[in-house]
Amino acid sequence: MIRDHFRVLVMDLAAGRGRVERHDGRETVAGGSGLAAWLFGHYGRPASPWNDPAQPLIFAIGPLTGAFPLMSKTVCAFKSPYHDQYAESHAGGRSALALRMADLDALVVTGRAPRLSCLALGGHHLELRDVHFLAGKPVDEVGKVLRRMLGGAGHRSMLRIGPAGESGAAMAGITVDTYRHFGRLGAGAVMGAKNLKAIVVEGDRAFPLPAGKDYPKLFERVHHQLTRTDMMHKYHDLGTAANLETLNGLQSLPWRNLRQTADAAIDGVSGRRFADDTLLRNAACAGCPVGCIHVGFLREKFMEPNQYLYRQVSYDYEPIFATGTMLGVVEAPAVLGIMDTVEQMGLDVMSAGVALAWATEAVEKGLIDLAQTLVPLQFGQAAAYRQAVEHLGRGTNDFYRLLAQGALKAAAHYGGGDFACVLGQEMAGYATGEVFFTAQALGLRHSHLDSGGYSFDQKHAAYTTAEALDFLVADEGGRVLLTSMAACLFARGVYTPTLLAECLEVLGARGLAAGLADVARRVQALRWRQRLATGFDPHAVTIPERFREVTTWKGPLDGERLDALMAGYAARILELGRPEQDAPV
Repeated sequence: MIRDHFRVLVMDLAAGRGRVERHDGRETVAGGSGLAAWLFGHYGRPASPWNDPAQPLIFAIGPLTGAFPLMSKTVCAFKSPYHDQYAESHAGGRSALALRMADLDALVVTGRAPRLSCLALGGHHLELRDVHFLAGKPVDEVGKVLRRMLGGAGHRSMLRIGPAGESGAAMAGITVDTYRHFGRLGAGAVMGAKNLKAIVVEGDRAFPLPAGKDYPKLFERVHHQLTRTDMMHKYHDLGTAANLETLNGLQSLPWRNLRQTADAAIDGVSGRRFADDTLLRNAACAGCPVGCIHVGFLREKFMEPNQYLYRQVSYDYEPIFATGTMLGVVEAPAVLGIMDTVEQMGLDVMSAGVALAWATEAVEKGLIDLAQTLVPLQFGQAAAYRQAVEHLGRGTNDFYRLLAQGALKAAAHYGGGDFACVLGQEMAGYATGEVFFTAQALGLRHSHLDSGGYSFDQKHAAYTTAEALDFLVADEGGRVLLTSMAACLFARGVYTPTLLAECLEVLGARGLAAGLADVARRVQALRWRQRLATGFDPHAVTIPERFREVTTWKGPLDGERLDALMAGYAARILELGRPEQDAPV
């Protein structure tokens, strides 16, 4: 049953102590994104820099976590090293269920540990362990050591950073249970600034489910929709990697730093190619029957003759775009090799790939050279990119340390801002047109998942600016409701507001179920208020010239329409984020 309050563990790393606090507000913010934004308003310091030890690192789950399928996400909120403003990142894996089974709705981490540490917690224990010997270690090695050190049983989840988080890279992510990530906007650097190498959550408690027939009947109906209809099959079969061929056919797939939007070499990195040549198995997040995680195998020669090393690397559309087409690498195994190095360094794959694509073009144009890159960067040369990824993660020299803060920051120093493929942060792989470029550039997370702008571009050859803006605001609101539950967005076609209300009612949250429309509006506004309070000015966001040079299946990009969308969406965001006392009743 859903309680009407939140249980929040607040951990002070400097003091080495934590306390569980009770907060009301379930019917106001639900959980997930709403709870994370509310907690940032409670514990955050908008005027202080992102690496102030007092800034919180927040992990929040939703009211349906553990009770229904695909309610598998955890929302991470923090002040971002990328832009020093409020940010969110979402991840699956076992983290949400582990927090639920530890009887927590959220974890808030403040302070800085005296030495590099691992925070281990559960329903019955809390400790801060010294792990200074893991400094600089890659992500997989950290996992192996901590599993031996900590043991444990039940529903356990491990969140850890690699060298990139320790070096303060603004594109450092947090790896969750090997194959999932809090990837975007630098959550890994926030952990690094707190001297926190890992967090291990052990779900060692149990919670009751409703008695009677209503709950199991509803669960079975939801499970049926998710597993026995065509609605979710695409995520299990080829997965999102199937989008490579589709977007290439629409002239909407970024190639070689977005100098092309289609290429005949697509077969080498298509979803079918990855499945035929590399797919080892499918995996799933806890509480998910779909199995959308595609794990490929990487076979490489070891140091001894005739001996080989096999590594397992998860892939989907975004990593293939970022380390494949964006870099001009067109052999699936070579792309997996770059992904594997990204994983070990603890970098966000999209940010790393797009930043290195900018660096490669900067080399071609003579803005930087081997003195900066240390390895000869050239489109298509996978071995050099693997070395460059390690330099980027470890911050080997001034160039890589600057590039790790974002391609635009490097371009401000070396030149080349016109061809930096940045939409708020390094772009996602959808060169679909004006609506998506606006959506990612101005979206709260600068993510392709803030709204379906990429889908709108593909479905609408003709539209008015007002129609597109209405769609962006409304679609964001619908997604915010789901991330406050906190659901995997792959299930958005199943979990309609009506079905969400049924799920909440059967778990006893009738007040929340009756007010979902108000919750969605409230949380959407709250998130924007947090972002604006930390310095975001949507009218100051610009789009680099490279995006204006794009040609898709609809023809050349319309610059005037893009400018109108940017101005209109900025105005809508400011309206959404008005202070509560100024908002309409």
